[in-house]
Amino acid sequence: MGVNSYSNSRVEHLACNNNGSNNNMKIQAEIQMPPLEIHKVRLPPERTTLQKLRHRLSEIFFPDDPLHRFKNQTCLMKLLLALQYFFPIFQWAPHYNLSLLRSDIISGLTIASLAIPQGISYAKFANLPPILGLYSSFVPPLIYSLLGSSRHLGVGPVSIASLVMGSMLSETVSFSQDPILYLKLAFTATFFAGLFQSSLGILRLGFVIDFLSKATLVGFMAGAAIIVSLQQLKGLLGIVHFTNKMQITPVLISVFKQRDEIGELPKGLNPPSSNMLYFNGPYLALAIKTGLVTGILSLTEGIAVGRTFAALKNYQVDGNKEMMAIGLMNIAGSCSSCYVTTGSFSRSAVNYNAGAQTAVSNIIMASAVLVTLLFLMPLFYYTPNVVLAAIIITAVVGLIDYQGAYKLWKVDKLDFLACLCSFFGVWFISVPLGLGIAVAISVFKILLHVSRPNTLVLGNIPGTPIFHSLNQYREALRIPSFVILAVESPIYFANSTYLQERILRWVREEEERVKANNESTLKCIILDMTAVTAIDTSGIDTLYELRKVLDKRSLQLVLANPVGNVMEKLHQSNILDSFGLKGVYLSVGEAVADISSSWKAQP
Repeated sequence: MGVNSYSNSRVEHLACNNNGSNNNMKIQAEIQMPPLEIHKVRLPPERTTLQKLRHRLSEIFFPDDPLHRFKNQTCLMKLLLALQYFFPIFQWAPHYNLSLLRSDIISGLTIASLAIPQGISYAKFANLPPILGLYSSFVPPLIYSLLGSSRHLGVGPVSIASLVMGSMLSETVSFSQDPILYLKLAFTATFFAGLFQSSLGILRLGFVIDFLSKATLVGFMAGAAIIVSLQQLKGLLGIVHFTNKMQITPVLISVFKQRDEIGELPKGLNPPSSNMLYFNGPYLALAIKTGLVTGILSLTEGIAVGRTFAALKNYQVDGNKEMMAIGLMNIAGSCSSCYVTTGSFSRSAVNYNAGAQTAVSNIIMASAVLVTLLFLMPLFYYTPNVVLAAIIITAVVGLIDYQGAYKLWKVDKLDFLACLCSFFGVWFISVPLGLGIAVAISVFKILLHVSRPNTLVLGNIPGTPIFHSLNQYREALRIPSFVILAVESPIYFANSTYLQERILRWVREEEERVKANNESTLKCIILDMTAVTAIDTSGIDTLYELRKVLDKRSLQLVLANPVGNVMEKLHQSNILDSFGLKGVYLSVGEAVADISSSWKAQP
């Protein structure tokens, strides 16, 4: 930021090469500027507290402004737009054609060939009757195809939710001794999982999923791809009994230890199960707890998988719509003999590689499951596990993004660490804990940036009104008697003490440098607040204390370019009164020019 013109500026270079250690020392510049207009720093338009709150909540919960499409529309068009918003199928269905249908039929039948035996297996993970795995591959995909925003998500039971549900319920209720109660609790847990998931979507809390960064997804994809591939050793090697765990060690151990088992599956459609929901009794808390845990895990996995494939095809997945879609399909599933379902990594990988174009592939899959439930159940004595395993491995191995991981290493080491934690967490612990560790590292990175923000010393780019980092631009010149600092972060309670200490250190180091090189005495510290997007009361107190400390040392503190809401809070706190008339400027250039001219006017 700077003044309008430096055309008549006089720049005087003073080399500072006193010894070898000062070879890289910045060259001083003394700038004499003609009188110019100093712009007043203005406050933003006045707003009531209610208006501020409304604007803030709108930015938090409705950043995409979902109602903008309804402006200046007829009632009929508003109705159509509302249908398209709540039911994405109405958005793409009018443009659907035979070419898309052909691709979706191929992909739908392909994932059906995977979903049927997979559903049977995953139901066993949850200690549920195997037929429930097929029921869960029929109703939920139909619901998702109407409400979901992903084109490639293959919906059905997943190993993680199945394993967690089985382990949590089995700790209290025996599935072999009391199968009816166990089944009731499984359906009830599914209901509460769906209720929790859809509530997050309705309350517009989709931004919670934004903590799944690109780095986390790269590690998650690679780890899940390897584990899912290793799980297919069951089919490739003809092992009937295989571990229920997803870590690498038990998977490899199960290659060498197995036993025989299998049962007959009944024909028919999903029977209603709303009468089996368990809303009163001593095990209600267990059902709610299991529902919340499996709901979080399945929602996290489903949206992570959906965003993974959306990124590959360069389209957006709406987190709030996904929460509502996954939640409502689980609520409906709990009433139709289904247990917790979400977006499956292996199904989605097969769906993507088979050329799926829209959510119709889920409808095709559900139709294939319907035919199977009605007519083909006896054939599953002869499931081709080797072919199934080969399909899964081929689909998921291609999703290991070596180049993406290498790019993370080159660009951001903390992102690469999050990627590694996600990868090894999935490999050696579990998918949810692996994701959890990676998300925790991402949150730590955010907290680190907020609590320890960058501070820079600025200098003037010769011949321009621009002030930039001395470290980044070697041609940038220091201004005698000034030290110009920039803070690249909001000033909050979490970083206010650090910033005060760091600014005082910059001042001390500058004073030592000036003394060592026999330069002009330091008189003024300009704080460039262009990047300070927000400030709280702790930050305001820090500025006040900093001004008092510097004032005792006969140093002037000046603020440059405070943004609208920061200026508003500074004004409301009355702190600007202590800075005086020459305490706040529109730009660094105007501050330098005005303060320099005032010094020269003094006798």
